[in-house]
Amino acid sequence: HVQLVESGGFLLQAGGALILSCAASGSTPRIATMGWYRQAPGKQRELVATISSGGSTNYADSVKGRFTISRDNAKNTVYLQMNSLKPEDTAVYYCNAVKGYRIYWGQGTQVTVSS
Repeated sequence: HVQLVESGGFLLQAGGALILSCAASGSTPRIATMGWYRQAPGKQRELVATISSGGSTNYADSVKGRFTISRDNAKNTVYLQMNSLKPEDTAVYYCNAVKGYRIYWGQGTQVTVSS
């Protein structure tokens, strides 16, 4: 199994920046894609960004140009650099890892952006 622990959630004002981290532990070899998803109150969980083990990235249109996902395979950690934050970015952010046919989730970290 893979355990994921997110950190970095915060309450901040619009226009600010924040970095989220997600550290994987346990059975980490051969983790393929890692990513970030978010869920705002009353809404479904949605994709924010993903990154493959080779570094290929994919972003939701709503965060392109503002968010950057990166990954340190040696540390089994994925990061989400979030710039120019907007109130609509307020959500619980979840880390995700895919290994084989299994998908693992972290417990989530709250990001709140005030206007």
